Amino acid sequence: MLNRRDAIKLGSVAGAALIFPTKQLASALSDDPPEVRPFSVPLSIPPVLKPTRSTADTDFYDMRIAETELEILPGIRTRTLTFNGSFPGPTIRAQRGRNTVIRQFNGLPGPATVHLHGADVPPSSDGHPMDPIAPGQARVYRYPNDQRAATLWYHDHTHHLEGERVYRGLSGAYLLSDPVDARLPLPSGEFDVPLILRDAKFDSGGQLVFVPDDFLNRPTILVNGRPQPYFEVKRKLYRLRLINGSNLEMFKFRLSTGAPFLQIASDGGFLRVPVARHEIDVWPAERAEVLVDFRSVPPGTAIALQNAAALSENKRDILQFRVGGGASWSKPEIAIPGWPRARVPSAREEIPGWPSNDPLRGRATKTRRFVMRLDLGSGRFVINDKGFDPDRVDATIEHGSTEIWEIVNDDVALGIQHTMHLHLVQFRVLDRNGRPEPAYDAYPKDTVRLFPGDVVRIQATFDSYLGRYPFHCHFLDHATHSMMGQFEVVPRR
Repeated sequence: MLNRRDAIKLGSVAGAALIFPTKQLASALSDDPPEVRPFSVPLSIPPVLKPTRSTADTDFYDMRIAETELEILPGIRTRTLTFNGSFPGPTIRAQRGRNTVIRQFNGLPGPATVHLHGADVPPSSDGHPMDPIAPGQARVYRYPNDQRAATLWYHDHTHHLEGERVYRGLSGAYLLSDPVDARLPLPSGEFDVPLILRDAKFDSGGQLVFVPDDFLNRPTILVNGRPQPYFEVKRKLYRLRLINGSNLEMFKFRLSTGAPFLQIASDGGFLRVPVARHEIDVWPAERAEVLVDFRSVPPGTAIALQNAAALSENKRDILQFRVGGGASWSKPEIAIPGWPRARVPSAREEIPGWPSNDPLRGRATKTRRFVMRLDLGSGRFVINDKGFDPDRVDATIEHGSTEIWEIVNDDVALGIQHTMHLHLVQFRVLDRNGRPEPAYDAYPKDTVRLFPGDVVRIQATFDSYLGRYPFHCHFLDHATHSMMGQFEVVPRR
């Protein structure tokens, strides 16, 4: 019998074969890329974008979207799509209570759209797939930053192009802090590190090859745009912001030593209680913030960040930490009994001063059901048997309402996974197949993973902006081929 992994492989190949020409698939499968030895290149840290000017309550930035040749593989210039010439794009560090205003200039020959994933923003700045920046024109996006501190990320969202655009480089980290949280004894500065992880396929000339839904044939793992790099760390406590910026690759992070992470945050911000975990699932578009403690590690030790869910051995090891010398750090840390030992704290172990949140702000008044699947007849990925139609609203929601959405992955026979992302809101995952979701995977979330056959219920309150927003699978190759809908928040009657 086929095991689950074999079924997933066959399902993906079957889906691709339905949609994409045989010659295109054969070409992508046959072209061997240049070989890069794992842990032979240093990790790059994306530059932090500096404001062009600031006022008492607003920081202003200028960014340019353009094609750029960069070195990704050693000694080879690769054509990429970039924000400000960086792959991935520059990191934006924003602060709650201060507005961020970004003027995005589109230097591409076609339209472009920029979505700030996980942000609570008005529809005019959401980066709707049907609201593009024309070639040679600019658009101003305004982000109020009136939400919890969180690791967000921005990326292209142009209709029918988002999959390839993000794959070729159009994404970056947006790190929102809250002055209230500054009292927390968390690593900062050089010890607060964003890691944007993704897979890629290169041809023999070192150029990116994009074939939709071809996750089995993207053999190279990139971290901050570098292939399986090494990271020279000090004997300190590090805060790593894990961002899955891939189209299709699923990560289950672990450390080669077996030591646990301390997960402190999910998609939309801090967990109510940090939790020690040996493995952390982060699927496309999901984020997790973790603390990794190198203070007691002997100098000269090498530790690998690994993907326990890798479908091939060459993709298992992602990043190598090389621990340097020096004294250990004496700065006070979050006091959680049992960490970094293996015991997981209980949900009742509150931490003085840790940010609190209330995930359920109202009683749900409506339940909706959305079924995700590959339509074998049309070769399209659909929701409720419908592909994306920009003129159709799939859910009309009264402002202030709390709703439960039941999301179903109906691709059991083909073994295809999906994720569901809602723009505008952070939600709570109530249960999966009738069982409560673990607290560290329940809230705050803006993207939820769905294995084949999963029935997941989420609860969200739509109490900020009015307007029309997308919801879609964030396996971006699926969204590109129609697995997307729209909800519209309207005034309460």
